[in-house]
Amino acid sequence: MLSVLCQRHGPPESLALVDLPSLTPGPGEVVVAVHAAGVNFPDTLIIENRYQFKPALPFAPGGEVAGTVVRVGPDVSGLALGDRVMALCGWGGFAEEVAVKASAVVRLPQAVCMDDAAVLAATYGTTWYALKERGALRAGQTLLVLGAAGGTGAAAIQLGKMLGARVIACASSPEKLELCRQLGADEVVDHRTQDLRQALKALTNGQGVDVAYDPVGGELTEVALRSMAWGGRLLVIGFASGTIAQPPLNLALLKGCDIVGVFFGAFMEREPQRHALLLQELLEMVAQGRLQPAITQRLPLEQAAMALRQLADRQALGKTVLTTSRGRDAANPA
Repeated sequence: MLSVLCQRHGPPESLALVDLPSLTPGPGEVVVAVHAAGVNFPDTLIIENRYQFKPALPFAPGGEVAGTVVRVGPDVSGLALGDRVMALCGWGGFAEEVAVKASAVVRLPQAVCMDDAAVLAATYGTTWYALKERGALRAGQTLLVLGAAGGTGAAAIQLGKMLGARVIACASSPEKLELCRQLGADEVVDHRTQDLRQALKALTNGQGVDVAYDPVGGELTEVALRSMAWGGRLLVIGFASGTIAQPPLNLALLKGCDIVGVFFGAFMEREPQRHALLLQELLEMVAQGRLQPAITQRLPLEQAAMALRQLADRQALGKTVLTTSRGRDAANPA
């Protein structure tokens, strides 16, 4: 089986495409034949040894996949050969096969295609958990989305609108702002050409935003905190800017607002039943046609390095999906 291996820590260009033996599942595991894998920002960090999880070398990046179960290990119940599934694997997903804990696998409705499923578990799962559980976003409230044209930002626009919020999307180019509009953003702000603080003040009549979704970090975090409404919630998703902000905490006091951490991986481990419920809700949205994941690019597995370079350079829009030969054959039967 082909695998995109990180054999030494480094940039995407250091990854190697290697042919490896097929995998054997351990106790409590299944082997999934990967049809599609979502590309996420943590993948760019883990290959440089800058992520909180540090797998032993060599390993394949890729934290979320969709595919079919091809082998079942001991002590596994509820899953069978041929089941269509999605899975959060942490790493190992940029390959034709991945061994995954059965507890991290969810069966797919027939109405959900593999490409859509490959981006639901991490990107949309994180965002649904953030907005619904941690942010308690309600209809009629105002949601600020930073990094709004990226994978999680795009998900935040879509899911924020589904919750009935007014969405203000912040991005850094006309092309990115246009994607935000297409996804349903009510207002857009280019933080490179506009004063974000003043723009938010004008767009909210000086009241501020109720919830800020921040996967970026850096200087934008403090701007968002200064722009919170009374009782608002700043959701800390990640640090795509490469800088962990250290805002003055007196701002939280003055605004009467909360700074809320969102760690989806720990939520999955600590509260598996609630995690499974959130994923089922997302699957139902997609199956019913109420949610269409913002996939803007599909590339073959062999171009994983290019996909990661685009993401690291902030050139990617929405979600990129890597497809294997098995996934392409299934999508285009002879």
